[in-house]
Amino acid sequence: MFNNFYKDKKVLVTGNTGFKGSWLSLWLKQMGAVVYGISDRIPTKPSLFEILNLERSSNHTFEDIRNLDALKSIIKAIAPDIIFHLAAQPIVKLSYDDPIDTFSTNVMGTAHMLEAARELKNQCLFISITSDKCYDNQEWEWGYRENDALGGKDPYSASKAAAEITIRSYYESFFKKDESNIKLCSVRAGNVIGGGDWADSRLIPDIYRAWSEKESVHIRSPHSTRPWQHVLEPLSGYLSLAQHLSEKPQLNGMAFNFGPNANQNHSVLDVLNELEKYWSNDGQKELFSIQENSDFHEAGLLKLNCDRALHELQWRPTLEFESTLAMTAKWYNQYYNESESDMIAFSQKQIESYVEAAKKQGIPWAK
Repeated sequence: MFNNFYKDKKVLVTGNTGFKGSWLSLWLKQMGAVVYGISDRIPTKPSLFEILNLERSSNHTFEDIRNLDALKSIIKAIAPDIIFHLAAQPIVKLSYDDPIDTFSTNVMGTAHMLEAARELKNQCLFISITSDKCYDNQEWEWGYRENDALGGKDPYSASKAAAEITIRSYYESFFKKDESNIKLCSVRAGNVIGGGDWADSRLIPDIYRAWSEKESVHIRSPHSTRPWQHVLEPLSGYLSLAQHLSEKPQLNGMAFNFGPNANQNHSVLDVLNELEKYWSNDGQKELFSIQENSDFHEAGLLKLNCDRALHELQWRPTLEFESTLAMTAKWYNQYYNESESDMIAFSQKQIESYVEAAKKQGIPWAK
């Protein structure tokens, strides 16, 4: 896959202790990359990072990306071939509780990463991950394109838009030049699901936290729809982009959307009904209850147009809704119901199965 591009490459993943960062690190290791990580802490308990034993099997440093001097020293010593910058404050609700922390992490943390990369002497590909929330959400029926207006009413969304502006500024000011040793792209994806996520204020972790304690999960807005995308889908896009960026200098400075197929929009109730098929409830009478009335405000649906990724990278999503939920459910079932299970091997097998599914569909990166 990826034409063995990652074998023996030094790859730095920031935010590697998080949900997406852990899956990305595991996949890179499977492809023979030398994986480095920077993160300030392990964000959840349980933690996918710990379950996959990534602290021992990769070169990890605990550091805050807001510490510029330390960051420069670490990155200079690594001299990475590729950087995937995922470190962030990722929760919308927390951005209301502490907006300053959100802005300082998501905006200044990104600026610090770019500044540290600017001092590198070696050739380096820099993929900076923001969010689909960076767009000025007009609640249109059609998907946002990469050149649509940035914006954000809540602190989290605004911080991601500001991070995108920062990325663009560094490209135009420093990395656009032909002699620049840094090639830079930003990527925008929505919320993802999959095994090993235990973040607060997210539907799938809330469901399995409750079910594992034999409790009913309380669901608000059961009929609200969202685009449900497995975590491996955007990660395959990020990995494909870095490979193409190394071969096509004209991609330097571009932003890319990575989202699910249009038919992936399903209700929360649809998700529950799918997950319930795979859960051994052991006599539990009620797996979920509906709370129709909620004071919590949820933003309207935001869709992504991924035509650029299809045209430039020949990337497209692999999984349908049912397969996305099946992979997610099977991971949590294995973790909670098979006490002797080897979750590293099981997670590696899920990556292999995903690659095989992409290969059967003729998606180029999987060949």
